[in-house]
Amino acid sequence: MKIALAQFNPTVGDFDGNSARILDLAQQAKSRGADLAVFTELCLCGYPPQDLVERPAFLARNQSELKRLAKAIPLPSIVGYVGRAQDDTGKPAANSAALIANGRVLFEQRKMLLPTYDVFDESRYFQPAHSQTIIPLNGEQLGITICEDCWNDKIFWPQRLYDRDPVAELVGKGTTLLLNISASPYTMDKQGLRLDMLTSLAREHRVPVVYVNQVGGNDSLIFDGSSVAIMPDGRIAAQAKAFEEDLVLFDTATGEGDIHCQPTNELEVAYRALVCGTRDYVHKCGFSKAVVGLSGGIDSALVAAIAVDALGHENVLGVAMPGPYSSEGSARDARKLAENLKLSFLVLPIDEVFTAYRNDLKGAFLGLPEDATEENIQARIRGNLLMALSNKFGSLVLSTGNKSEMSVGYCTLYGDMAGGLAVISDVPKVMVYELAKWRNREREVIPEETLTKAPSAELKPNQKDSDSLPPYDVLDRILKAYVEDLQSPQEISELHDFPLEMVRDIARRVDRNEYKRKQAAPGLKITSKAFSVGRRFPIANRFVP
Repeated sequence: MKIALAQFNPTVGDFDGNSARILDLAQQAKSRGADLAVFTELCLCGYPPQDLVERPAFLARNQSELKRLAKAIPLPSIVGYVGRAQDDTGKPAANSAALIANGRVLFEQRKMLLPTYDVFDESRYFQPAHSQTIIPLNGEQLGITICEDCWNDKIFWPQRLYDRDPVAELVGKGTTLLLNISASPYTMDKQGLRLDMLTSLAREHRVPVVYVNQVGGNDSLIFDGSSVAIMPDGRIAAQAKAFEEDLVLFDTATGEGDIHCQPTNELEVAYRALVCGTRDYVHKCGFSKAVVGLSGGIDSALVAAIAVDALGHENVLGVAMPGPYSSEGSARDARKLAENLKLSFLVLPIDEVFTAYRNDLKGAFLGLPEDATEENIQARIRGNLLMALSNKFGSLVLSTGNKSEMSVGYCTLYGDMAGGLAVISDVPKVMVYELAKWRNREREVIPEETLTKAPSAELKPNQKDSDSLPPYDVLDRILKAYVEDLQSPQEISELHDFPLEMVRDIARRVDRNEYKRKQAAPGLKITSKAFSVGRRFPIANRFVP
């Protein structure tokens, strides 16, 4: 049997658009001789639908659209959608895979394992399957699983999250071909792990494994695609592209298929993820253009490069807003970056506006020394200008704060945090430099001076980030251990030989600035633990780790 692995980029709630794309890919699969097309998890409605699942009209639209699709589909296809639960003892909906052909739904398999960790909250919406069933098709006994269903193998995982193993149950019932339709978000540590896990399943159970994954960005989540077919000996027989829509064929009789090259450099993969996430967030939210504040620093330079690669240089406006403490070098670097990227460039000095603010506040602040208040005013003036440009020209503001700054609150509410998407809010500062150097691998796009000068907010004379923070290579190691690995300050201090009081201070800053992050623009998730829906801490709390 020839199977088409059909990975595409659905938009949540766009039933017409998603259905049209499914039909188009199904027609391509048929024209190439496929006997079966396999699509991704909840592709009919888009993933993740979140609380839309609780709306009866959304559930009903899934049902009606699936029936309409079944009448039009040109070959047997497996499609993910929100189905009805098996009974009325729990949630009314089920995360379902339907085999459709000949104008009707031939078979339906519901998802059994519903993840509730990190960004997942599927038990909130869905009733799990009670059992797994195989379905015969073209001489094969298909075992259909949905995403998490294949992530609980007792051989691969030293500690399992669930009692049941849907894959083992299907193999025990005689499946000859294991299919997994998935919407597995990208993180930097996941692609290799996922491939190892799928290879382990194929070898252990001695059956081919066909895994079809969603591609594209939806809100904070980025899906890498990289769909794959693996033979029982662990050999990759077919593989789709990463971060692009793709259709590849796999022949179960010959064990051969289309293999498209995969990026192997981890920085390239992360950069492509950020470009993909930015492009889809901007376009799926109804925008076509973006505006970026260019300070001459490394963060805004990287965000501008990502924006140009995602949207095209003609759709990005760079805005320099020099203030009383901005250096000539920063202004020069911002202009040079804009020239290198060929984006539109605007200069809006803020000196006069800042003076007006200070004059208006002179009486209220009489006798008080200048402090962070005046620094924040400058940042908020800039945020106000960017939002004015956004309103006037219909462009989305991309904020430029990195994960290190967001972690410790080295950012200003309604200032540099203003915007519709925080592109690099899950990128640690050291990695910002690494990504910038990778982007410069063929020619200088981000000015060399931007890469080599000491980072500074330039909100007071001779200011440097190092005045307030440890060196970023130290800070980032502390933050990864505390935020992503959930280690205590004592453990971090002992493991890295850092002064305990310094680690405690950083941990306090992380905890104290939760209120800022709750008000930040959505960010693109690329690490195992981002400041988004996958990390939920109370703002008002007095726990001291």
